[in-house]
Order: sequence, then C-alpha cells, then structure tokens
Amino acid sequence: MDTNQAHEGGCHCGHIRYQFSGPLRDIAHCHCSICRKVSGGIVTTWITVPAEKFQWVKGTPARYDSSASCVRFFCANCGAQLALVTALSPDNIDVTIATLDHPETAPAERHIWTDSRLPWLHLDEHLPGEAEETLD
Repeated sequence: MDTNQAHEGGCHCGHIRYQFSGPLRDIAHCHCSICRKVSGGIVTTWITVPAEKFQWVKGTPARYDSSASCVRFFCANCGAQLALVTALSPDNIDVTIATLDHPETAPAERHIWTDSRLPWLHLDEHLPGEAEETLD
C-alpha cells in the first residue's frame, strides 16, 4: 500500500475533522473496560498512526484524561470519541476506525485487552488476541 495515502475522518456533527497519511495497519479491536465506558459500545476498534503523520484539520477536540497514562480526544458537541494518546506509545496516536470516512477499508488484525472481553461477545474470533497490548 502507498505509504503516502491520505485518510480522513471526523465526528458525527462535522465540527472536528482529522487526516493522516500512511498504510492502514496495526488495527485492533480493544476490549478494555475504559473503552466500553467512554464509548458506550462493547468494543472499540483503533488504528495506531505515527503522531507526525496525523493532524486535526478542522476544529479542536476536547480532551479527557481517562487514566494516568491515557488522554482521549472527542467532539464536545456530539460526543464522538476520535482518538487517544497513551504514555505506553507516546509517538503514536490511536484513531477510532468508526470515525474514518471509509471504515470499510480498515479491517481489524487482532484483539487487545482480551482479559476484559465480554464473555458473550463473538467477534472476529479468527484473529489473534493479546491479554493486554503488545507494542512493537
């Protein structure tokens, strides 16, 4: 895939827009309880992007420190969860796949934080899973 390929996305109401360049890889279904609580969903799918390849192009997202090591960015108007930065990987930003303009082009490659997975959830069971998250 072209490493300069541009990808765009944003919140539901259109107040916040972002873009990044690079391949669509390192995409994971996160099962942690924090993602569930802040999104209201049973799983959140993220793509990890080098921070230097990412930019907010419209609006300024609100931020929420969801833990001592994680800052989340969301639209203060519609509430859409857009991205996060974690101290575990400070040179990257994780972007929610659901907010991409074309999420259908970004299938998940793995599961993370599987120890928190809801026992009744069956999603992409053919993908590998990690009890926490392994960072390369």
